[in-house]
Amino acid sequence: MFIQTESTPNPATLKFLPGQSVLETGTADFVTADKAINSPLATRIFAVSGVTGVFFGVDFVTVTKEEDLNWDHLKPAILGAIMEHYQSGQPVIEGANEQSGHTAHDGPDAEIVNQIKELLDTRVRPAVAQDGGDITFHGFDRGIVYLTMKGACAGCPSSTMTLKMGIENLLRHYIPEVTEVRPVAA
Repeated sequence: MFIQTESTPNPATLKFLPGQSVLETGTADFVTADKAINSPLATRIFAVSGVTGVFFGVDFVTVTKEEDLNWDHLKPAILGAIMEHYQSGQPVIEGANEQSGHTAHDGPDAEIVNQIKELLDTRVRPAVAQDGGDITFHGFDRGIVYLTMKGACAGCPSSTMTLKMGIENLLRHYIPEVTEVRPVAA
C-alpha cells in the first residue's frame, strides 16, 4: 500500500491519500480522541502522540498535530497507523456513519438557504476538500451566513481570508440577501 501525503494551507494539518476509499460519502470530523470511539481508524491515528484532530473525506484523511511538533517525527507513525488499519480489514467507522453535512433549515428563508447550500456544494466544498477540509452550512439570520469549518480548515491561518474574500464575495454576488459570512465552532 502506498499512501501519498500533501501539505495543506494549515501548517498544523497534513493530508493523507491512501489510494482507496475512506468514506462512501460525506465527511467525518473527530476533534478529540474521545469523539473517535466508533472509528477504529481515527482511534489508531489518535494513538500517535501529538495528534489533536482527525478528519475523513471520501478519499483522504487529514491529521492535525500539536503546533510545536515536527511532521518529520509524526508522519511515519501516522502512515503506519493508516496502513495497519487497512490491513486489519476493520471498517473506517463502525455502525452508522455520522456524516457531517449542512444543518437543516426551514422557514421563510428556506429558498435563500437552499441557494446558499447549492453554491457551497458546487463551488466551495470541492475546492476546500482538495485542501483537506470541509465547510458546511450552519445557519442564516438577517443576511448573515454561519458556516462550520472542519478538517484542515479549522484553525487554518488563511481561513478568515477564505471566508471573507472568497466565500462571502461568492455568496453576495449570487444571493443579494447575503450581507456577511461568519464562522461557527464545530
